[in-house]
Amino acid sequence: MPTQNSLPPQIEQFLHDNPQGVLTSFRRNGMPQLSIVTVYPRNGGVGISITETRAKFKNLLRDPRCSVLVSHVDWWSGFLVFEGRAELVHSGNADPETLRLARRHIFSATTRRRSADWEQYDRIAATDKRVAMVVRPDHIYGSALARLREAVGK
Repeated sequence: MPTQNSLPPQIEQFLHDNPQGVLTSFRRNGMPQLSIVTVYPRNGGVGISITETRAKFKNLLRDPRCSVLVSHVDWWSGFLVFEGRAELVHSGNADPETLRLARRHIFSATTRRRSADWEQYDRIAATDKRVAMVVRPDHIYGSALARLREAVGK
């Protein structure tokens, strides 16, 4: 279905139109950890902003397998689930400039706007220990998938 570089346009549009999701990571004991997140299409996957201080980050460092459920804004008109592995850009694996730019992209994508003061945003993101996360799906399923395929005649 998706390639490394892009999601089908109708799935990207679904993410743009429905930016709320639930991220599932796995605790050390194997139980799921569920987190409400803001999502956006990014680099052939689902982009999410998280922080280094939260359980989901620690879970994903230990075990990058995860899933993201993205529901239609009304919660009843369909959903998509993206299963894959988290790719994380954080202070422990990226040079400062790469991390700064990844954090800015997260802000612009998840808020659908640009900062009026990027230097101030950089300071806040560094203090928050923001992480750029992308889930490139190995598998996508959900009630909205058939409708999205029908809409493009597949």
